[in-house]
Amino acid sequence: MSLFGVIFIAAALCLGTTSGASLGVVYTEGGLVQGKNHRMGLFSSVDVFKGVPFADIPVRFEKPQPHPGWDGVLKASQYRDRCLQVTLMQSGSQGSEDCLYLNIFVPQGRKVSTGLPVMIYLFGGAFLLGASNDVSFLGNSLYDGKEMADRGGVIVVTVNYRVGTLGFLSTGDSRLPGNYGLWDQHAAIAWVNRNIRAFGGDVDNITVFGQSAGSVSVNYQMLSPHNQGLFRRAISQCGVAVSPWALQRDPQAMARKIAEKVGCTQEEHMTACLKMTDPVALTMAGKVALSEMGKEPVVYMLELAPVVDGDFIPDHPSKLFHNAAKFDYIAGTNSMDGHLFAGADIPSINQKYKTTHPEEIKQLLAGLTMEKGTAAVNSSFATYSEHWGPNPEKATIKKTVVEIETDYLFFVPTQIALQLHAKYAKLKQRTYSYVFNMPTRIPMFPSWMEADHAEDVQYVFGKPFDTPVGYLPRHRTLSGYMIAYWTNFAKTGDPHRGQEVPTQWPLFTNKGNPVLMINNKINVNSVQYNFRTRYVQYWSTTYASLPNQAP
Repeated sequence: MSLFGVIFIAAALCLGTTSGASLGVVYTEGGLVQGKNHRMGLFSSVDVFKGVPFADIPVRFEKPQPHPGWDGVLKASQYRDRCLQVTLMQSGSQGSEDCLYLNIFVPQGRKVSTGLPVMIYLFGGAFLLGASNDVSFLGNSLYDGKEMADRGGVIVVTVNYRVGTLGFLSTGDSRLPGNYGLWDQHAAIAWVNRNIRAFGGDVDNITVFGQSAGSVSVNYQMLSPHNQGLFRRAISQCGVAVSPWALQRDPQAMARKIAEKVGCTQEEHMTACLKMTDPVALTMAGKVALSEMGKEPVVYMLELAPVVDGDFIPDHPSKLFHNAAKFDYIAGTNSMDGHLFAGADIPSINQKYKTTHPEEIKQLLAGLTMEKGTAAVNSSFATYSEHWGPNPEKATIKKTVVEIETDYLFFVPTQIALQLHAKYAKLKQRTYSYVFNMPTRIPMFPSWMEADHAEDVQYVFGKPFDTPVGYLPRHRTLSGYMIAYWTNFAKTGDPHRGQEVPTQWPLFTNKGNPVLMINNKINVNSVQYNFRTRYVQYWSTTYASLPNQAP
């Protein structure tokens, strides 16, 4: 290298060091906070604030309350505990009741950023587990927001909220109204709205996004009357409020079951007893009985979820989409979202040398459609098997299982939610639909597998850039596309206004129902119309019109 080149690089590095901007100490309503600045490029960095309290330590089965504040400067450099919850294998508990904290990622250039769009992320985990810093990914949280903030030019905020028994137990009435986790999310959104300007954010340009249970939560935040004016846009990744797993079926029965497990058997004293019970015992009482798997579809074993409480959720979610008309909205699913559940319900679909039998599929359908009875089993099986022919291949039958659970649990409810949003928004606010169909990266899955549940998250958060050793160039291409579409939408309400994207994404309307197929090869042909319309029609019309079976 020439002497001139060496001098140029040294000068550039020196300039980058001296000119890099950082917020330093920030004033919030609770007090002063100080994060850490992380260098991302020659003239770019991200200020990271971890563990900033947005509410006080929650009182058991009560709405969150404002944090009392603190003296001095809060060193916001470490993630705080997740909310108390069961472990993934349901064998123990982890976390704390002192858990209502959020994390903020602010991109910086040569000057301190101002007026940036804000994106608040709600994690998934079946309303049972999860955290704002969940899943260590080669040393980093899966939800680490640095790459998305830096590449997208937005502030990213990740939020803790109560889950499991402590977040969603309800008696179905005023004794334990439930939805405490949704109230926590609302409190975090309100805190961001009040405080994010001090971090360089635009309070009039806030987007809430999430995946799975977090995706459903995003939809509930849109539908609730309590979020007027707090945010502007929303993105649901794999779940909506009208999904069959998004609302508790019988909260009172669930409350009695939990109460029995912890010894609160007297009906008249049940609520008081639950409030005084050891929080770990309460948490473990809400675990999923993995030993019972196979007796009914796994999705119905996830019993803790939001409820219609007459307050945060005043009515059945399908009747609340008029409240969502003021938000721009993206909603989509992964092409094989249901595989996570299908593989547990019918394990043979993942076993190369085993055959999946039609009777197994009928048994699964009987569990999924139990409220409709035999007629539903017969009509749904006929709908999904009509393309098989006389001698279907093993893979065809196995893929059908995944299609059934994907459609029933994710894709069709999402299409219904999009139609309801478009109906009420009437193009005053924008509606967009997508399907993420990148082939799976999980090596033990069948060769026909596309995107399983949650496989989209790594790309939205820029993991292929953050940990390049684990990915190939095509994964970085896809991640760049998704960050651009998501952050363009957050900035303008239009996913192709801003950073360059590979093709236009048409507005969703009830005519044609355009869907953008998202993978690393997006082009003009990636927009599909009337995608899986036959199955949307079946579940939303034919199946819905069948009479319920008498209990």
